[in-house]
Amino acid sequence: MIATAQHTTRLADRLPQVRGRLTENAPLAPITWLRVGGPAEILFKPADVDDLAQFMAHKPADAPVTFIGVGSNLLVRDGGVRGVVIRLGRGFNEISHDGAQLRAGAAMLDLNVALYARDAGLAGLEFLSGIPGTIGGALRMNAGAYGKEMSDVVLGAEAIDAQGVRRWLLPSELGSSYRHCDIPEDWIFTAAALRAEPGEPIAIQARIAEIQDARESSQPIRTRTGGSTFANPTDPRAQGRKAWQLIDLAGCRGLMRGGAQVSEKHCNFLINTGTATATDIEALGEDVRARVAERFGVTLRWEIKRIGLASDSESDSGS
Repeated sequence: MIATAQHTTRLADRLPQVRGRLTENAPLAPITWLRVGGPAEILFKPADVDDLAQFMAHKPADAPVTFIGVGSNLLVRDGGVRGVVIRLGRGFNEISHDGAQLRAGAAMLDLNVALYARDAGLAGLEFLSGIPGTIGGALRMNAGAYGKEMSDVVLGAEAIDAQGVRRWLLPSELGSSYRHCDIPEDWIFTAAALRAEPGEPIAIQARIAEIQDARESSQPIRTRTGGSTFANPTDPRAQGRKAWQLIDLAGCRGLMRGGAQVSEKHCNFLINTGTATATDIEALGEDVRARVAERFGVTLRWEIKRIGLASDSESDSGS
């Protein structure tokens, strides 16, 4: 069979001109916390919001687009990612405040937002220091920790839709729920307005230090991990237990598959011990899900986002 011109033309040759950077066959493993996975067919780092909007408006309709942040809660499969992977950088790192309202770009690290608020004498955002990742990712999954989540503090969010149109979304339009928002997957967050309140920097720093100490003592944060692997279940059969408790009771603490291991320190974390492949990590996660389902009848939902192709697969999957 003769391939069509569409399939013989390099994707890079069909993409619109940009001011940012387009890189073919770009390694993704080095920019994810798990340090596994194959390359992106194209990695796009837009210069700014206008550059991103123009790209989304003029890209080929058949070109798949995937958005990633700093890779703190991401598993890239070994076969890599087809199409364009978009990663926001310096052009999305702005941060400012007006009174008790803070505006942060989507590429800002959650920790750095908490520290900025501290220095500005703004309280209520300390919980962000306990969330690895960026503001954009925190919006997408309504991230939370230590008694608060994004929906508690978001006043509005800016996003670019699949046609490149800039939109301002009110909290009621985000459809936030536990570790989820209703915004279409092909929209990308670019900034957020957050609610804070006046506070004393010393007291704010004390709360941040408390959160950091709690993370250090309870989570394997100095290993190659991807953060919490599974969302806490709402299934009544869990009897109010958190994901880590079900995993522990199902006998999964320390369980291994290849170079991947269920953390001994916190068993809702999967670890790359140094030799793991993405296949090892995903298969270990599925082993854990199967054991919990068999023991309790509860199906754990992946909290880590999985993207790309398995090494021997011809189709994308992110279920």
